[in-house]
Amino acid sequence: MARTRSTKAAGSEAETKGAKAGASTSASSKATYTLPEATRSPPRVFILPKKATSEARIVTLQNPRYSRPTRYLVCPEAGFFEFTKIAAPKTTPRSWLIEGKPQTESENGTKSETQVTKGADLYIATAIDPLFLVLPALVAKDSADKKRMFLSSDDYFDSISEIPDSEAHNHLSEILSWPKTRQLVESRMASVCDTVEAGDEQMFRLNETKLLSEILSKAKRMANHGLPKSMADKFVAKALEAPILGVRSTQAAASSSEDAVVSSGTTTPSLESTDSQSSVETTSSTVSDASTAATSILSEFPQEVTNAITAPPEVISLQKLKISFDFICSSYLPPSLSKALKTQLLSGCGGSSTTEEVLLFKPQEEYLAKLAELRQKAAAARATTDYSRKRTRDEEDDERAEKRKKKEDEDKVKKANTSRGVKQLQKVNTSGMKKLSEFFKKKT
Repeated sequence: MARTRSTKAAGSEAETKGAKAGASTSASSKATYTLPEATRSPPRVFILPKKATSEARIVTLQNPRYSRPTRYLVCPEAGFFEFTKIAAPKTTPRSWLIEGKPQTESENGTKSETQVTKGADLYIATAIDPLFLVLPALVAKDSADKKRMFLSSDDYFDSISEIPDSEAHNHLSEILSWPKTRQLVESRMASVCDTVEAGDEQMFRLNETKLLSEILSKAKRMANHGLPKSMADKFVAKALEAPILGVRSTQAAASSSEDAVVSSGTTTPSLESTDSQSSVETTSSTVSDASTAATSILSEFPQEVTNAITAPPEVISLQKLKISFDFICSSYLPPSLSKALKTQLLSGCGGSSTTEEVLLFKPQEEYLAKLAELRQKAAAARATTDYSRKRTRDEEDDERAEKRKKKEDEDKVKKANTSRGVKQLQKVNTSGMKKLSEFFKKKT
């Protein structure tokens, strides 16, 4: 009984200590900082141009390519900017720690509110020509009026003042109330339109020849300044790469390798001269040594890769220009207008009356046609050639020996890992015994 009472006393003391520990834990947990709830509109990180003034605003305008509401930065002094999103890869999650403006001052110093974002997205403001934003209105008015009537700028602006099928508000009418911004937009419209004066108001009508010349000048600047490496590798270098005819070494390497093989004085053993296994092994090792020596000599000399054809500099420059033109059309022009300009460009009438510039893609088209023919022939040759028949007997023997050795090594490892009891069970005679699966069959 004494032991029983002492046990209860010890238990009560343990419960008391546990209660005190639980109380201290709950007190410490209540003292920790609790994170606030996630907001529906979290802050974002923007990189704005230095020349943007305090009057710059982030507005919603209609995207010229997809006709969807898109955010832009508009400044009366700096002009128009689009936002390019740079996102971190999903495999490496990251976040931003954003510190706000100082709010309160205390004895320890100034305190400021900080926030943490779930993603590490970054938005960079890059300049965009406002001409692209009004092109949908110019094309829509010209397509509706077959005679292409001259219209005022307000008529064009009214057609894109509201975003169709969307609850988003279009801020075009608000930013056009700024005199400098309106003057900038109208000057860009005049660069691609025929203009006439009707009293105190200027009238505009789209001229596709001027528009094509303007887009080509942008494409030339993009091609001359250099395309991004990923774009140049995929759409220029790889697109103009011809199939390989063969890999040839220099004449010195060929002569050196031939002399090395002849001076070794070795010959391939025939099946009739193999008297014993030792003689075969000795001869094969000599042959392998000679081949290794020849290979090492060949590796010391450079090898020349012979292509079927090589693209001249003129074709490369035309390819860069075409890729730049296609990129601008597919990013900033309406689909109908983009298709019309591409057709006009490939027809060879890419000049205007002011510049008298005619751009022909005939050398590029001839090169691409010849390249397609060579690739077709190379594909047909690869399909008809059976490279498996060209393998020598030595290679097949080496593969068999390697597979045999690999199997032997696996068997040795398996035997080494087998326990003593399993080895003894393997020696038991089970000829008259039933298998274990016989006892679990259904009775008939």
